[in-house]
Amino acid sequence: MLSIALLVGCVVAQQPGVHEEEYHPQMPLWTCSSSGCIKQMKSVALDANWRWLHNGQYTNCYKDGDFNRDLCPDPLSCARNCHLEGNSQEQYGSTYGIKETDDGIKMDFVTTTKYGSNFGSRVYMMDTPDRYRIFKLKNREFTLTVDMFYMPCGLNGAVYFVEMDADGGQAAAQKAGGLNSAGAKYGTGYSDAQCPHDLKFMEGKANVMGWNASHDPPIGKYGACCAEMDIWEANSRATAYTPHPCSITGTYICDGIDCGDNSKDERYQGVCDKDGCDFNSWRLGDQKFYGRGARKFKVDSRQKVTVVTQFITEGNRDDGDLIDIRRFYVQDGKVIPNSNVSIAGVRGDSITDKVCSDMKEAFGDVDDFNLKGGLKTMGEALDRGMVLVMSLWDDAEANMLWLDADYPTSKSPTVPGVNRGPCNQNTGRPSFLRAKFPDARVKYSNIKVGAIGTTFGTDAAMAASDDGKWDDNRRLHEDVLV
Repeated sequence: MLSIALLVGCVVAQQPGVHEEEYHPQMPLWTCSSSGCIKQMKSVALDANWRWLHNGQYTNCYKDGDFNRDLCPDPLSCARNCHLEGNSQEQYGSTYGIKETDDGIKMDFVTTTKYGSNFGSRVYMMDTPDRYRIFKLKNREFTLTVDMFYMPCGLNGAVYFVEMDADGGQAAAQKAGGLNSAGAKYGTGYSDAQCPHDLKFMEGKANVMGWNASHDPPIGKYGACCAEMDIWEANSRATAYTPHPCSITGTYICDGIDCGDNSKDERYQGVCDKDGCDFNSWRLGDQKFYGRGARKFKVDSRQKVTVVTQFITEGNRDDGDLIDIRRFYVQDGKVIPNSNVSIAGVRGDSITDKVCSDMKEAFGDVDDFNLKGGLKTMGEALDRGMVLVMSLWDDAEANMLWLDADYPTSKSPTVPGVNRGPCNQNTGRPSFLRAKFPDARVKYSNIKVGAIGTTFGTDAAMAASDDGKWDDNRRLHEDVLV
């Protein structure tokens, strides 16, 4: 992902909460082979930064974007004093908008209680009540079904993998002299390729040093970096899948130039490839591939769609280097191949090192992807194992323009690579989205992993009949209105 807007937890050091027993919403996972698929019931845990952080009674350790300095005068005291509260099944739904479905989960954008409003959420798939499920995807395929009907311009329903620790960073915190007894059960341990600074705790210590509560979102001195594989970043108007390799392994707590901060003009000097190699069909020249309506687009975002991602290795071996990331879709009983690149100087329909380097050259972008090791390095992270993340979020820093509109705003949309989707530049502002689309939502279901060619079928999707406000064309460029 190119930007992080929501408050996300990383290697959180708090003690477990005392008021509510933690419940993990149930979610099935199918593991597939040539003999068929086996269903197992797994669960998901809410990311730590969304949770109530308190002193073990009812005094907040964190409120209105800032730490309570009496309880958090320094990083270790904060970890020692503060508790990360659990949530009941009812609270998962009423407070955070996360609800179980028959074959997956539904995530609501805005939920409001007497304590305030919550915007979006992020969850991790569990293997046991105390450990995340680790996926190793080289020479495998990963499949899920998404429902993006209620996802307008400016929002992002994201499903991706990050190289987090299975224990939520407990061992890493102990090694660093920090405190983390909550662990994965309470959604600790987050990091990603953007090296986010908006994380309250890292390696068992509060990120309280230099904490800037006036920034949107609030940020601290340190960031948390790791390799990231974006399977699905989308709303109903645009979508992309993107590998982000890093020069480090596992979660790395950054300070200074290693973070690659945009504000310091050091984006390409950090340890992770923040841009990634994004395959966005619209940006790559096919503006009739994905969008709202079967008459206009090959993949109709008004209907459920099954998304298949294959991680192809050299020699089709588990120990071979990653050489290709392929994508196709299944909708209405039909298998739909990925779009072909329609940009001068670039040929292909999947992510390879050559497609990435040619694309970067055609767009005049820095090829940080190959500088950071390209697919080989991405494959090594996949081989070490990664945690599955599912989220719904808005973007306070870039208004999601990098996904669905003209970006960067300093360049003309006629410059190759700038036009990334049909949305206007003023429709991704969180204040606009939260006011107009509080009932936006996304569903993720039928998650399957297994040998190449074993995880997908051709079940027909249900067609939507009435778009209502979700087809609001005022959010689009005039040249898209046909």
